[in-house]
Amino acid sequence: MANARILIAEDEETVRQATEAVLKKEGYETLGACDAEQALEILQRSRVDLIITDLNLPGASGIDLLKKARMIYTGTAVIVMTAYGTVQSAVEAMKAGAYDYLTKPIHSYELKALVSRALEHGKMVEEIDLLRDCLRENYQFASIIGAAAGLKRTLDIAARVALADVTVLLHGETGTGKELIAKAIHFRSSRKNKPFVTVNCGAIPRELLESELFGHTRGSFTGAISHKKGKAEAADGGTLLLDEIGEMPAELQVRVLRLIQEREIEKIGATMPTKLDVRIVAATHRDLAAMVKAGSFREDLYYRLMVVPIEVPPLRHRADDIPVLVRHFLAQFKAKHSREELTLPAGVLGHFTNYSWPGNVRQLENCVERIVLLAEGSEIGLQDLPDFLQEAHVPTDVLPQVLPDSGVNLEVLEKELILRTLRKFKGNQSRSAAFLNISRRTLAYRIEKFGISLEKASGSHQQAVI
Repeated sequence: MANARILIAEDEETVRQATEAVLKKEGYETLGACDAEQALEILQRSRVDLIITDLNLPGASGIDLLKKARMIYTGTAVIVMTAYGTVQSAVEAMKAGAYDYLTKPIHSYELKALVSRALEHGKMVEEIDLLRDCLRENYQFASIIGAAAGLKRTLDIAARVALADVTVLLHGETGTGKELIAKAIHFRSSRKNKPFVTVNCGAIPRELLESELFGHTRGSFTGAISHKKGKAEAADGGTLLLDEIGEMPAELQVRVLRLIQEREIEKIGATMPTKLDVRIVAATHRDLAAMVKAGSFREDLYYRLMVVPIEVPPLRHRADDIPVLVRHFLAQFKAKHSREELTLPAGVLGHFTNYSWPGNVRQLENCVERIVLLAEGSEIGLQDLPDFLQEAHVPTDVLPQVLPDSGVNLEVLEKELILRTLRKFKGNQSRSAAFLNISRRTLAYRIEKFGISLEKASGSHQQAVI
């Protein structure tokens, strides 16, 4: 790391000058200080990449300088030097946050190697902090696309509960964005600087899930040639997302219950439990209440997970969000696949809004990427859409085949369209609103405005499904 700036705090002038000479030959810029007070003055006015300090400075000690320097520049590495190479002083320096420890007399080759490693470490810390900031920005609640009322309620509950260190259960269909919301909860919580670890309970073979989640000790079973840290231990201090927890075998459910209640796990083959500090966020598309009644999911674990249940709405209940999501994914994949010239006409966009998207946002995302990859011209046409989208269109048979000379009554046509849509979905207002690409509130307003009878619209005398 050429041109790095290194501060050397050493009261013996000959040692300080010799150290500076070695480092200058390597291309580093050096700053010298004879005591901790002068070193702190330099730190107040100049940014440095590395600090090398003697442990026994006049006045404030090298340890005092180390602690104060770490408060000013948390990511700057500090190397401590001393003529008294005792274990006690080394331990004290490392506990205070020193990167490493050198014993006088110092050899130039040892100094150069250690400085190089310390600067690389500092660079890595900066990169990690930058990546963490990017992750935090990407997974903020504000970055989740959507303005539908149901999604807003979900995000509002999730944002509020993120600040409380409690267990959360996310329920929603596959592809609705449960993991995205789980990450947003983590990065809004006090655990945001600690790991976020995901375990997909449905994707890992049953016989491997226990080891993957809780870890094992060497020799605990055939093939266990070394100790393995499980995902739960890897998430210590942070958040553990148990995705598709409804697929977890019954024998492991009791161990997750123990993790939640006792804050501890027992690795395969271990004789003593391991204490952990982990926040549990679980996600599932299954009806856990029904599974409890059927005896396939533990009732005690169910209620432990249900501290704060959050329902994630399917995309068909967020019809107003579909055009926004399509444009977002289109811009993303145009840049990814160098198709910046590609455009999407409004008429073609309508086919996206009139499809129910059983695979939800994930299906929509994959669909847009496929279209970007395979579209032949610079404008996306109907022929570029998959068959299921080509068939998704608003019915037009409510329009007269030949427009009359005297004009048409737009409200009559609108009322007829709403009536036919309600009949199509047997009075289900949420599905009807999604089909018509309007919000459920707008549909309810128009039903009241036109005096539409829900019993008549649903084709029965039962109350309409909402």
